[in-house]
Amino acid sequence: MKKGWIFLFGLICATVNSAQAEQVGSVDTVFKLFGPDHKIVVEAFDDPDVKNVTCYISRAKTGGIKGGLGLAEDTSDAAISCQQVGPIELSDKIKKGKAEGTVVFQKRTSLVFKKLQVVRFYDANRNALIYLSYSDRVVDGSPKNALSAVPIIPWGEPK
Repeated sequence: MKKGWIFLFGLICATVNSAQAEQVGSVDTVFKLFGPDHKIVVEAFDDPDVKNVTCYISRAKTGGIKGGLGLAEDTSDAAISCQQVGPIELSDKIKKGKAEGTVVFQKRTSLVFKKLQVVRFYDANRNALIYLSYSDRVVDGSPKNALSAVPIIPWGEPK
């Protein structure tokens, strides 16, 4: 029982520092007679540690009765595109970034065990931020992933 509480506390702590997404729009992909349709949802979030970088994620959302009740498990399909929307200033914390990256966004995609994550990496050699989206599970994750790179250039200058 004690291990369960420790796991739950760790899960809550991991989600506290990540960004919150704002839904931009959605399209229906499969009609469901009962419950909401299956959809592709487009969401936007701002990097919580880097001012003026916005990422857009499109992801599958399962409908039907289970989906409407929040009990369905969404597929691991997702795409990401990140953009510079103003001048970027990197903190020393990001410049010294860890090799395994920093989680900047998480979204639960099943009742308990599965989540969509976005991890940021800093590529000092190319002066770019790299955002990797992937889905993981407590036991068995998915190799499906998507990648977006944001070159850090002075704002307003041509690339």
